[in-house]
Order: sequence, then structure tokens, then C-alpha cells
Amino acid sequence: MTDAPPRPVSLLRGATLPDGSTADVAIAGGVVTAVVPAGHGAAEAAGADGEVLDLTGYVLLTAPAEPHAHLDKARSFELIGPPLGDLGSAIDAWREYAATMSVESIADRARAQVLEMLALGTTAIRTHVDVLSGDGSATVEEATRGTRALVAVRDELAPLVDLELVALAGPLCPDAHVEAVLDLGVDAVGGAPHLADDPLADLDRLLAIASRRGLPVDLHTDESLDGPVTLDAYARAVRDWPRDRQYSAGHCVRLGTLPADERDRVVAEVAASDLGIITLPITNLYLQGWDAPVGTPRGLTALRSLLDAGVRVAAGADNVRDPFNPVGRGDALETASLLVTAGHLSPAEAYALVSDGARSVLGLPAAGPRPGARAELLAVRGASLADVVATASPDRVVIHRGRVVARTTLTTTVATVPAASAVREPAPVG
Repeated sequence: MTDAPPRPVSLLRGATLPDGSTADVAIAGGVVTAVVPAGHGAAEAAGADGEVLDLTGYVLLTAPAEPHAHLDKARSFELIGPPLGDLGSAIDAWREYAATMSVESIADRARAQVLEMLALGTTAIRTHVDVLSGDGSATVEEATRGTRALVAVRDELAPLVDLELVALAGPLCPDAHVEAVLDLGVDAVGGAPHLADDPLADLDRLLAIASRRGLPVDLHTDESLDGPVTLDAYARAVRDWPRDRQYSAGHCVRLGTLPADERDRVVAEVAASDLGIITLPITNLYLQGWDAPVGTPRGLTALRSLLDAGVRVAAGADNVRDPFNPVGRGDALETASLLVTAGHLSPAEAYALVSDGARSVLGLPAAGPRPGARAELLAVRGASLADVVATASPDRVVIHRGRVVARTTLTTTVATVPAASAVREPAPVG
């Protein structure tokens, strides 16, 4: 890793596009200005102030956007040593550890995770940050530690990545603590109403705060295989709210276990309100199903029903190496691969959920290798989109606002086989 500043790019030559064609892509002012057949792009970049990159052998994609991260928790698994288990045990382990954290330690872990995700291709991240109220008795100073850490990281890394913060307010979090973190510059209101003793009351409380502040809402919603359903009530509550703000629901695991008629009714409510849905395969595949050793359920939302209904769907990496998920790389290609394996999506559908779908749910401008779109781009060595999702080559070039912000090249050496050991046809029998 180097300390070189971001480098403007004016032309990408010979890139393979998702449709299999090869093209030259011209960029100016952080926007894609032309996409022409390979070998015809020189004129588009004539006189432009920027680097020309040869992307022969690379697939050029819309850069991923991470719609649901927990940067304040990232990389804490080995520090905590939690028991392996379900959502409840993960919450308990995290709460105990959270009481010991400093602003500096949170910022250090979050910064390291953001930079790793950036190197893998993600140029925009929405992260939830816990309002650290404990049982509600914490001071404002204690409750805002995570927020202060992530606001500092957001400001520090602004030239490299777009970072959005969501206040994750638990059911025991006082309204005054939520207001305090919002006053520090948090961008949206979040929470987990399904964990409250009265889920609908907590939903109403959080929505009232968001309405009063005029902020977007992104709630953890119905993250269980059974139990309460709040997604339909959430959708109805925001149906007539201003559309200049985004409203989204993460996890929505319960939707995937509802009977078909009830599932379709809730999906219709979601579609009618244009509520964005964020599926989080790696964490929910890990957390759900511990009490079902036979026929263990997938722990995903109803992806096919949502997509068929025209709902805007995004997918994210969620937790990375913390009590809620001891593994994960924060790599959008890992998320896409899991959507193919566990969600039964095609590679193209899966990648769309971590890129264009995620950008839509986050309310970001359209991006990708097409004229007029923002130059938020990821080039990955490979032969096709399906090849890239399957292999997740580490050879990548990451472009944010028309500038190269990360580049990774892997060198592999394999020992040669002596000629005498080469495979030979077996001798005839008899």
C-alpha cells in the first residue's frame, strides 16, 4: 500500500463490459462521457487531463456500494472471544465489550475496515453506529463514543470513499441519546424495533424522531425466523412521506419464512411504499438456524418475490469479524457469490444487488460504465461477469469520482513439474 494521492483518469482502454463486449471508456469531471468499441477511444480523451489505463483482461463494473455495515463493531471478534451462537448471544457479548471501548479504538478498527473495503472496490458505505446507551443509564459522553469515532473517520477518508452514518438506537436507548448523536452529524435514523417488548411502539418512536428531524430511515427489521412482523407497518407508516429521503429495511429474515399468501401481502405493502430492502446473506446465514440442526433454514429474505414485485433490493456484507459474524471480508463479490449459492440468483442479478441496487436504495446517483453516469467503477481481472463473481480475483482497479483510489495486483508463482514426472498414457493391459 502506498500514500500516493488519487490519480485522475481520462480513458480506460480495452475493458470487457458486463454484456461481453470490449470498450474504451472516456471520463471527465468524475463522469463517464463516452463508451465506444475498443480501439476507438483515443479521440474522446484527447487533451484530457488524466491517466490512460489499459484494462485488457479486466471486466469493468459499477463500483459496489455497501448498504449496511457496522464499522464500529468490525474486527472485534478476536478481541471479544464471544461464544458462537444466535443473535441474542451475539448482542450480549457485544454489549459487554462495548462498555470498555474508547473513541480511538473504535476509529482504528473502522478505518482499517473502510480501507480494506475500498481496496476491494467499494466506494460508498452506509454504516450503522450503535448509540452506546447500555441499559439506558449511560451518560451522553458514553453514548456518543461510537458516533464521534465514525464522524472522525468519515471526515478523514472523505477524499477516498463516501461514508454515511445511521444511528442504531436500541429499544432501551433514550430519545435524548438519539438526538445527541444526530446533533453530531449522523445522516439517518435507525434501530431494531423487532427486539423491543412492544415492536410497533418502538417503530413509531423512531419514525417520529426521523420525521421531526427530516432524516432518512434505515431500520433493522424482523431479523428472526419467527416472531413479530413489523415490515408491513413500517411500509404503511412512510407511504406518504417526502420522497426526497430514502427509507429502507435491513435483514427482513421473517419475510422469507412467512406463508406464501402472507409474504405476498407484505411484499405488496413494501412495493406500494417504494421501501428499499437490504438483504445481508453472510451474517444471516450465520446467525439464523442454530436451533434447527435438521433442515436448517437459509435465514434470507424473500428475494425472488421482492424482485418479481419490482421492489428495490440491495445486498450488503453487514458484520465483519465481530460477535455477529466471525468471518467475512467486506467484499461485495463475496456477498454476490452467496446470493447465487443461497439466494438462487443469477450472477448478474447478484452483482446488481451489490452495485446498482445498492446505489438506488442508498439514494446515490447512477454510476457505472455508461455515458452520463458517475465514474464509480471497479475493474476486476476476469473473462466475464460470471467469472468475476465466481473467482473474485484480487487483481482490481478502483475508481472513485473519476480517480484511481486503489489498485491491487497479485503475483503467483507455482513450482514447475520435472519432465520425468509428467503425466503419461498408461501402458496397455495384457
